[in-house]
Amino acid sequence: MHLGTRLLMLMARGAAVLAAVLTCTVASAQHPVFREKLVDQALLAQMHAGGFVLYMRHATSDSSRADRAPTVDLADCSTQRLLSDEGRKQATALGQNLTRARIPVGEVIHSPYCRTRETAQLMFAGQPQLLRQEPLLAYSANLPSEEKKPLLTAVRNLLSAPVAPGTNRVIVAHAPNLADLMGYFVKPEGTFAVFRPLGASQFEYLGSIPPPLWGTLLP
Repeated sequence: MHLGTRLLMLMARGAAVLAAVLTCTVASAQHPVFREKLVDQALLAQMHAGGFVLYMRHATSDSSRADRAPTVDLADCSTQRLLSDEGRKQATALGQNLTRARIPVGEVIHSPYCRTRETAQLMFAGQPQLLRQEPLLAYSANLPSEEKKPLLTAVRNLLSAPVAPGTNRVIVAHAPNLADLMGYFVKPEGTFAVFRPLGASQFEYLGSIPPPLWGTLLP
């Protein structure tokens, strides 16, 4: 092979490697490595006074049944992955945990999917007036990047907007939405991620409560 041709090939290969490195660097800047931390007793006590946002991934679902993407019908639960029987019991228990922890809730905003709506309904069975469905909290994983943008804006707004005095805001939605926004894939199902809203589209992640942690937090 001619020396000039070999040099051109090596230069092209080097440029490709550099482009890949730059792409990874940009991606890392968009989503710094996320580090989950657990809510402790001190933060739980602060939540008694309100002012926080609790983003919850819906309760345990039936993993043997997938959403009928991309033709999910939000009005037809048979086209969606639903809560399992265990998940329904879990949702009821998680609502009771919020009450036992003396966490005041002023509004519950949920995704239009059946598993998120049912989670919210079971958790707050005696307070249906708190519930509000938000179409822009729909499951984002199966959407093209452009179609995700309004959904991510909606999540950001709900995490950053001030909360009514003396209350907390609960969001019942999906793991991919928060992962797309900030690189945090909430797991397992039934986990709460706690945020402090800062206004102007800004928020601070403070910690998470996976279902087993309630046994430690509550007396």
